[in-house]
Amino acid sequence: MHRRAFLGRVALGFLIAPLSADAQPAGKNPRIGILRPGSPPDPLVEAFRQGLRDLGYDEGRNISIEYRWAEGRDERLPGLAADLVRLQVDVIVAGVGAVEAAKRVTTTIPIVMPVSTDPVRVGLVTSLARPGGNITGVTTLSGELPGKWLELLKETVPPVSRVAVLWDSAGDPSQVQTSEAAARSLGVRLHVLKVGRADGFESAFVEARKREAGALIVAGSSLFYVHRARLVELAAKHRIPTIYAQREFVVGSGGLMSYGADYHHLFRRAATYVDKILKGAKPADLPIEQPTKFELVINLKTAKALGLTIPPSMLARADEVIQ
Repeated sequence: MHRRAFLGRVALGFLIAPLSADAQPAGKNPRIGILRPGSPPDPLVEAFRQGLRDLGYDEGRNISIEYRWAEGRDERLPGLAADLVRLQVDVIVAGVGAVEAAKRVTTTIPIVMPVSTDPVRVGLVTSLARPGGNITGVTTLSGELPGKWLELLKETVPPVSRVAVLWDSAGDPSQVQTSEAAARSLGVRLHVLKVGRADGFESAFVEARKREAGALIVAGSSLFYVHRARLVELAAKHRIPTIYAQREFVVGSGGLMSYGADYHHLFRRAATYVDKILKGAKPADLPIEQPTKFELVINLKTAKALGLTIPPSMLARADEVIQ
């Protein structure tokens, strides 16, 4: 080989090398659309991004993310979902409430649910094992939660005989029935308070007090999550011991206690679905996961403000205790 030809090939090799190292040229990176009902910052979105980083995706280098926030106005979700479809993102990540909006505007772009209640019942998928269509992900569906909330409240407030449950009127009605069955087995009278808008929160708490509820359950809901600070504020104002479905109501917002699936873990798991889809897997063939990890979080400062003493047995079981 002539020396000049050899040097030319070496130079060409140096020019090509940077492109192969980044896997894809700039502008050709996969695009993920994130559709959320609330506003940034969102710790759950950060958990999802951490899941992507753990899998080798670096936002801005080998992947790009389009964020769309409804800012507490669910009526904006359909338009925001349509915007992501117009951008032709490769995957849409949408949780409870938002996934329905995404489904209405696309049947071809894969949709990953970081969390959902009962996707089969509401017609999002055919089954958990074989979703069919363009939707897959993770569900928070668990029949044990309503009974567990009541058990924890009875252990925290032993004399309680009446418990109110704040329920999103757009939520799963079968879980209301599960809650009522659990209440009967524990000898507790349950008052279900259905709320569909944030401006109904205050009247719901007033109604709970009118019915002489000694404790309150705030069930899982994207509406409740977005307005978690307001709900915690109302619980303190009405001095009613309250258990929530997500840790964010307690950590950072000051709620009394929470018990539910580890949502941070579920959002990190959602990143593995995105990874598989970007590598060629079809959502229809990816089974929907159910939660395996649940966590109990207790805020002792809030308990003290309510005049409650948390039993040592509960503190021993807690995954996190806030002093």
